Amino acid sequence: MTTPLRIGFIPLVDAAALIVAADKGFTAAEGLDVTLVREVSWSNVRDKLNIGLFDAAHLLAPVAIASSLGLGHVKVPIAAPFNLGLNGNAITVSPALYAALMEEIDGDRVDPMVTSRALARLVAKRRKSGAEPLTFGMTFPFSTHNYQLRFWMAAGGVDPDEDVQLVVLPPPYMVDSLANGHVDAFCVGAPWNSIAVDRGIGHILHFAADILLSAAEKVLAVRQNWSEKHSDVVAALLRAHLRAAEFIEDPQNRSEVASILAQPERIGVDASVIQRTLDGRLKVSPDGTIRESRRYLLVGREAVARPDPAQAAWLYAQMVRWGQAPFKQDALKAAMAVFRPDLYDAGSGRQAGAANPIGAFAGPPFDPNDVPGHLAAFKIGRWKP
Repeated sequence: MTTPLRIGFIPLVDAAALIVAADKGFTAAEGLDVTLVREVSWSNVRDKLNIGLFDAAHLLAPVAIASSLGLGHVKVPIAAPFNLGLNGNAITVSPALYAALMEEIDGDRVDPMVTSRALARLVAKRRKSGAEPLTFGMTFPFSTHNYQLRFWMAAGGVDPDEDVQLVVLPPPYMVDSLANGHVDAFCVGAPWNSIAVDRGIGHILHFAADILLSAAEKVLAVRQNWSEKHSDVVAALLRAHLRAAEFIEDPQNRSEVASILAQPERIGVDASVIQRTLDGRLKVSPDGTIRESRRYLLVGREAVARPDPAQAAWLYAQMVRWGQAPFKQDALKAAMAVFRPDLYDAGSGRQAGAANPIGAFAGPPFDPNDVPGHLAAFKIGRWKP
């Protein structure tokens, strides 16, 4: 007897473990009959998970926390027992904005502090000349994309709420929005940054790993009460996804994985773009410049699949910093409880792996036991102690 499951996802490379687990038969081997449902927006995924139309979902890590805390929507506690990916985002800018930033650059253009200060100088010049604020696209208010953009900008002195405009766009719409001039830049997950570069309309300015060494990006999310009633199913899902993550991380399988993900009903882009993403070898400029990074997207290596509650604490701290939530100790505790290493350990039968430090390029090291003290170190933000 098999257990039918409906699982929602967004067409992004960090859905790889979810897609491979289903399409390679790893979920079927665990007695699960999985139907993957491709969605366009994160609000659709969240809402269908929350009301039970989905049993599980590929979900933005901050959305799982916001849903559990009742921020921005109804309160539905979520359990996240598996990280589908760490990192994987990038900031891509239009050719015009790239040229303007390069005119202001004073230092290494790969250093996010150097580009952030260049952005601050450019913003000041534009304000003085009466130009419209620059517009940056991100995928959702409760998203790592939003927080990574804000962290990067604020480090150099740009107030993301006062000096630029941030707009929400579904990931598949980012490239056309840049091409049409609706945005000057965006932060999104793979493969959409690479698609913009391949079309000659974007330059990848930074990988997310330039800003944060480790950033919990997407999680396999289930409703907390559902996980309690179906602990055996959760364990089966974890085993299938671990097998998929290990398959993806084997370089010998990358070509097959890229072909699976490239299918129209999955991500629907050229397999070569996906393989470059998985290999961490990306074209960052229309002139063909290549940049390599082993930390661009981590799916299964370095024990990243095991959720780290400290990562959840950092995401909650960003919600507080940018005025999405007041700081409350019990809310911090609840946010950290969304990430479930206990379920991962029980389902996988594996011992705990090493934690992945936040490693932000600016500010003091993050201490989840002192969020107010951490936030007090930053001059720009909406939070008041």
